Amino acid sequence: MLGGEGGPPLAFGPGAMVVVALYLLSMVGIGWLGRRRRQSDSMADFYLAGRSMGFGVLFLTLYATQYSGNTLFGYTGTAYRIGFQWTVSILFMFSIIVGYLLFAPRLVVLSRKLNFITPGDYIANRFRSPALTLLSTVVMIYALANYTLAQLKAMGAAVEGLTDGAVSSAHGIIALAIIMVVYETLGGMRSVAWTDVIQGVVLLTGFGVLLFIVPPLGGGLSTAVEQIGRMDPLKVGAPSLEVCNTWVSYILLLGCGAAIYPQAIQRLYAGRSVRVLKRSLMVMAFMPLTTTLIALVCGVVGIVALPDLGGASTDQVLPRLCALIMTQSTAGYWLVVVVFAAALAALMSTADSALLSMSSMFTRDIYQAHFRPHSTEAELTRVGKLASWLVVAILVVVAIGTDKSLIRLLELKFEVLIQVVPCFFLGLYWKRLPASAVLMGMIAGLVTALGLTWTGHARLMGFHAGVVGLAVNFALCCLGAATSGRAHSIADRAPSAGALAGQS
Repeated sequence: MLGGEGGPPLAFGPGAMVVVALYLLSMVGIGWLGRRRRQSDSMADFYLAGRSMGFGVLFLTLYATQYSGNTLFGYTGTAYRIGFQWTVSILFMFSIIVGYLLFAPRLVVLSRKLNFITPGDYIANRFRSPALTLLSTVVMIYALANYTLAQLKAMGAAVEGLTDGAVSSAHGIIALAIIMVVYETLGGMRSVAWTDVIQGVVLLTGFGVLLFIVPPLGGGLSTAVEQIGRMDPLKVGAPSLEVCNTWVSYILLLGCGAAIYPQAIQRLYAGRSVRVLKRSLMVMAFMPLTTTLIALVCGVVGIVALPDLGGASTDQVLPRLCALIMTQSTAGYWLVVVVFAAALAALMSTADSALLSMSSMFTRDIYQAHFRPHSTEAELTRVGKLASWLVVAILVVVAIGTDKSLIRLLELKFEVLIQVVPCFFLGLYWKRLPASAVLMGMIAGLVTALGLTWTGHARLMGFHAGVVGLAVNFALCCLGAATSGRAHSIADRAPSAGALAGQS
């Protein structure tokens, strides 16, 4: 029964359903407007919005993309399971901004100079290795497919939880996935970025509402902390050494991995200038305090308000808290409608970005590079749109059938994605780094990470298998660079520090 044991059945009334329906239809309308504003049938126009994003649009699309269903559902669920130790998740999100700053300004300058469309364009130009480019592309597509899968599962959980099962998770996944792929294929990056602006505003509003309405369910935050101390002291205690290792591992996993999200990199390409990028990242640095911290508060309050949840149902802490609030007053009811819209915003804005990035990489780095090198821009754009529909269909089927928790899906994505990190973090600054060393390191890192995971050793002394794999990866890259001659690459043509400063 939703709303806690003995809670009343709950479903949105007609008015709320109309509001949510209008919100979703507006996304399709924005997709149509994006299509009307296209300037050409080129990939740069469809996938990068003509490299024209200003500060407001770039910031909100980065924000809406970074804070996903995992933040709303996975993070609240984890806070419910382990308590205040999850405060460290705030550092996870800060680490992503640090990761951006390590490579993004330099990469953006190069992307504008050399007309990059995908992350694979940079890798191909830097290392001149078709094998490395193909492997990196496959790894990134796999990671994004896993990421999109997590968002689809969260969509289903949101719909099922907040309608008390009146709409099943499967039906919710199918309906929202169709809406998402429609507006994404109509207008490409313009539609996705414009919808992200709306979704980002709704998401910020929703988090603000949560901070206002959730703590009273536990008698206030201070009262909730006291009760948790009596119920389960471990949830308010200090973590063990192994747990601290896990937190360090998470910081490396997210700080490095999330910074090279293909969809985030393409947003960096789409910015109007390096100055716009840096202003956006400056504001993004404050967002963990308005998002991750609030998700933590919701999970902690849930320990007191919903004490009997276990297993995969902990990922529905937020919907169940909202279900309780809706029964208390008319104002509470409509505030939850706002929260529900925010949840959809978080999920769809992240999923549509990942979907757009997957289609661009498949089209440019696989289809064009290996099958149709002389295809026209219009043909490539059409293929990308068809690829989006096919990917969504496959992922919907998988999402309906998988039972993995949201936080585990997040980890599985990063285990492989993080192995691409040396391409960017080392490749942009280390001229002597050869393609052979990076390829060898990536293969070794993938084998290590996947081998440990498949043999039941997902963590070693608290460190994720992906982080262990990355350590092996970096070691082989350094060894290969130390024993090779000078690498001739894009790094030799990269702007100097003075040039970078001038463009920023």
